[in-house]
Amino acid sequence: MALHHPDSHENPSPTRRRMTDAQYVASRRSLWCGVAALFTDGRGRVVLEDVDYRPACLLPGGAIDAYEAPSLAIAREVCEELGLTRRFTGVLAVDWIPPSTPGYPPGFPGEMIYVFDGGTLTEDDFAQIRLPDRKVTGIRRIEPALVPRYMNPGNARRVLAALRARINGTGPAILEDGCPLVPTALDDLQVLRTPRKPQLWPWRTSSVPVKLPVTQAWGWLFAEDGRALVLVGQDTGSACLPGGTLEPADHGDPAQTLHREAWEEARVRIGTPHFLGYLHDDTGRRPCARARYAAHITGWEPPRRDEATGQTYSRLLATPEQTAQLFDWGDEAAAQLAAVHAGREKLGLPAAARQPLTELVPGRLAEGSGAQ
Repeated sequence: MALHHPDSHENPSPTRRRMTDAQYVASRRSLWCGVAALFTDGRGRVVLEDVDYRPACLLPGGAIDAYEAPSLAIAREVCEELGLTRRFTGVLAVDWIPPSTPGYPPGFPGEMIYVFDGGTLTEDDFAQIRLPDRKVTGIRRIEPALVPRYMNPGNARRVLAALRARINGTGPAILEDGCPLVPTALDDLQVLRTPRKPQLWPWRTSSVPVKLPVTQAWGWLFAEDGRALVLVGQDTGSACLPGGTLEPADHGDPAQTLHREAWEEARVRIGTPHFLGYLHDDTGRRPCARARYAAHITGWEPPRRDEATGQTYSRLLATPEQTAQLFDWGDEAAAQLAAVHAGREKLGLPAAARQPLTELVPGRLAEGSGAQ
């Protein structure tokens, strides 16, 4: 039975010769197909491989064998290269690599790459990694902003686009040479292009000890739909929670600091802040507390340049889990998120549904929320 293809018709014209199956198959242009796995560690660093056949690092992965499904190909490649047995069900990005890409052999026809979500590898997972005798010579954990130092440009763009797609949580990003066809707010701001500052201090939910000075106050500021406000510097792509350092005008009251900073940085008004806990920073000459609060957003105006920092921030709404992926909090992230959700519930706000990060704009809290 003949294949049904674009040149076959129920009633072919008598003047047009019908293409045979063999001719149709031969007419299709060749295209390489490959797979890659995006793994991160507990601090959000990307897992890359050193290989003996290229100077630049790669994600785990490789070519899809003949008649092999992409999900089976990536499971096979990860087992061969890392010695890990995994089942892959989620694709973060699908990228087309153009034929003109440097570094490929003559006649390279272009390639489609499926980037699968490998999730987070634990320290036990890393201990189980077994490298093969050839090809893969080592692994690295790389801060996302530093990925371009270790990979060729197209591969680095693909990795960062896939990371942003993971944070948005909306399914595969369609890429061409590592660039999204439909950029999200995270893509437009080039989030993760600047190295994150590690904040690996112990998290405490108790009251701050009297002898431990509170030097900073930061807020989880919630919209009506249960998403929190995260600020992204338009010049840097760096994320931060609203808040900052106590100043004399705050009279030693961290809650007052949060009110002031939320207005100065983000032009946001908030209700009464509820204390969530603090990070015990003992890395400086004198230990201090960096307090965290939860508060309800009660009003906002168009953003302006922050006179204290010279920075203009884009205001994005994200679930607490999405927000945490923008920072390097290490093992303390889970405990802080638990306190954040307890604070959200105390404010009487719902758990937010995962959706792409959206901007807080004048007149509404989120696209489709109906809040005015």
